[in-house]
Amino acid sequence: MTRPAPPRRDSPRPPRARLGRDVVVLGVIAFFVMVGFGVVVPVLPVYAASFGVGYVAVGAVLSAFALMRLVASPFVGRMIDVAGERVVLSVGIGIVAVSSGLAGLAHDYVQLLLLRGVGGIGSAMFTISAMTLLLASTTPDRRARSIGFYQGGFLVGGMAGPALGGLLATISLTAPFFFYAGTLAVAGVVGILLLSPPRRGDAAAAAAAAEPARPLADVLRDVRFRAACVASFAQGWSSLGVRSALVPVLVVEVLLQPTSWTGVLFAVAAVAQTIALAPASRFVDTVGRRPAVIGSFAVAAVSLAAVPFAPGLVTLGALLAVYGVATAFMGTAPAALVGDAAGARGGRPVAIFSMCSDVGAIAGPLVAGLLVDVASFEVAFGTAAALLALSAIVAIRLPRGIPVPQP
Repeated sequence: MTRPAPPRRDSPRPPRARLGRDVVVLGVIAFFVMVGFGVVVPVLPVYAASFGVGYVAVGAVLSAFALMRLVASPFVGRMIDVAGERVVLSVGIGIVAVSSGLAGLAHDYVQLLLLRGVGGIGSAMFTISAMTLLLASTTPDRRARSIGFYQGGFLVGGMAGPALGGLLATISLTAPFFFYAGTLAVAGVVGILLLSPPRRGDAAAAAAAAEPARPLADVLRDVRFRAACVASFAQGWSSLGVRSALVPVLVVEVLLQPTSWTGVLFAVAAVAQTIALAPASRFVDTVGRRPAVIGSFAVAAVSLAAVPFAPGLVTLGALLAVYGVATAFMGTAPAALVGDAAGARGGRPVAIFSMCSDVGAIAGPLVAGLLVDVASFEVAFGTAAALLALSAIVAIRLPRGIPVPQP
């Protein structure tokens, strides 16, 4: 009896699809932007207080940036439609660079407040145009991986920035602002030199041809876009709002630990998110957006609801690490849904998507703080967990399977 012939192993494997040039460039830009931002954030409250103002005024400097991002976002989409993503991105980076450098030269509190507001406008221009360009430069089967690479630049830069900020603060409180302006200048130069205009036959042009831009009214009715906006609001409320605002207070007032542990815990969560980003992105592209959104937001809801019940730092760190892994999916899948729903050059849909996150980030800390005052930490974290669970429920209506380019 003859044995069956073994399978042939000489057939070549299909080559792995590579990320486009614009995706790599945008990831590099994100790194330099976030390094500078991370340098400024730890010293900004101290710098504002050095002008002799109270805590409310210090908080206003922090809020001005986010508020002006929100105000400017609706106009950025129209700017992109008129001037294109690359122009708006470069101008936005330039505005943040100049305003940050001038903030280091501010003579009084009012100047600092106004300059931070102007920086928020530039930040909206950069982030919305970068995401629009990213979505338009990739096909649906590689969209989440491209978003993951881009967000990886932010994560790595965000981890390196605060450490540099503490070192620069020993020189002077203004040194981080000049450093931020310098990193932004590098990011702007990289964008101008390497983000070339789309040419016929390149990846961006192919993606645009396969996914022509859809009318905004059609996008707003698309279940994918609606689910993405709900998810964006919930993530802004929970991650940028409740987690960042209340975990430091929880560590000091409930667990009775030094403030320095907050940085360690956030670093653990950031490392977990960074490690999970690549596999999460592949999952979103190969398995689908629907299971990624449902699973990640459900896990995030459970882990965040459990945070105020943590008996010690080890348990709290484990919960935040689980939450960090979930955010790797939460950061890629909803953005990919926006690209699926809006098609190429979806500047205004991306602006609306970004605004949902900004509204959540602004309202989350205020409502959460009020809930802690009138109720408890458990209620504040539970409210954020409920919004995350709602996002998972809304995602049940998403189409199954892997997205394909629309005809």
